[in-house]
Amino acid sequence: MSTQLAGLDVEKVRADFPILDREVNGHRLVYLDSAATSQKPYQVLDAVREHYERHNANVSRSVHSLGTEATLAYEGARARVAAFVGATRPEEIVFTRNSTEAINLVGHAFSGTADDPRLRLGPGDEIVISEMEHHSNIVPWQLLCQRTGATLRWFGITDAGRLDESDVDDLINERTRLVSYVHVSNVLGTINPTARIVARAHAVGALVLLDASQSVPHLPVDVAALGVDFIAFTGHKMCAPTGIGALWGRYELLTAMPPFLGGGSMIETVAMTGSTYALPPMRFEAGTPAIAEAVGLGAAVDYLGTIGMDVVARHEKELTAYALDALSTVPGLRIFGPEVPVGRGGTISFALGDIHPHDVGQILDAEGVEVRVGHHCARPTCVRFGVPAMTRASFYLYTTTDEIDALVRGLDKVRKVFG
Repeated sequence: MSTQLAGLDVEKVRADFPILDREVNGHRLVYLDSAATSQKPYQVLDAVREHYERHNANVSRSVHSLGTEATLAYEGARARVAAFVGATRPEEIVFTRNSTEAINLVGHAFSGTADDPRLRLGPGDEIVISEMEHHSNIVPWQLLCQRTGATLRWFGITDAGRLDESDVDDLINERTRLVSYVHVSNVLGTINPTARIVARAHAVGALVLLDASQSVPHLPVDVAALGVDFIAFTGHKMCAPTGIGALWGRYELLTAMPPFLGGGSMIETVAMTGSTYALPPMRFEAGTPAIAEAVGLGAAVDYLGTIGMDVVARHEKELTAYALDALSTVPGLRIFGPEVPVGRGGTISFALGDIHPHDVGQILDAEGVEVRVGHHCARPTCVRFGVPAMTRASFYLYTTTDEIDALVRGLDKVRKVFG
């Protein structure tokens, strides 16, 4: 098994992930679905278990020892997540359930009556997204446009699977209030550029949100260097538990935004005649939060930070180059997205002749190879390339070249079964 790529000892990393030792259908597990959810190392599993065994209590409500310990753990996780993405202060991190909730939180802040003019949206205003978005970065903006009368516009996709920036100056104009697009495509693997788009958006007074669900787990991400206004990401794709994600936002913008949900913890004062609200991030974290999950996310960023995100990114780039070459040997296979490892991440979607992806996935599963099939919550991308669905293999820091070889062998078996 390949154990040394880009300075990463893959076998040492794999030893941290207990699930990778199991078998599926009599074969050693080959997990190639990390874009959907990553596996969890002992370091994260142990942190969550220890929290429940030793420190379980509610946060920000108690003066007793367990409550203090839980609060310190929860806020400590926030500080570590903030440092991981280069935030200037922990209060810029709002814990959410996932990227979807983070994006919806930002969408909720826009209205025709918003106090801050940057968040005011109505007829004649425009929101810009792209054709390669996950549904979670399409549907919230469609709903917002329905509520406010604003217009939704979008970047197209080139035949090579890149963002079509040819009309950026027309698409982002004086009517644009928000540009929200994906940093790394969950289907095409494309790493989208930011500098030109962010500069153009800010030049016309628009805000920029990046869906960083597939970039924060895989690349060094520094929000200051990106220059954006918001990023959304999710824990379960970066070795953390499900049910925890984050919105990073510039603090002065967060303070201008109204609450997302009402209830406990997000208030300053409450009277029968009205209420005032806490400062961010508490303003956006109503009710009992996902405390143990946040602790797990803190442990996950510690784990990834110890390895080094530059090391993770180089490892995945080498894997991607290897996989693109290996898959090119499979007759009848069509890759969607960039066919070179430059400007793309470790997610490769493909079609195998006219064999339905569900059939491809079932035969691969019988060989112990776990891939994703369907439209991957990105149906407009599939429509753009003229297919109803795709098969997707996605890699992470624990993926090996031997596993990619297993994928190729499995695809050869698919071809034999279907002639």
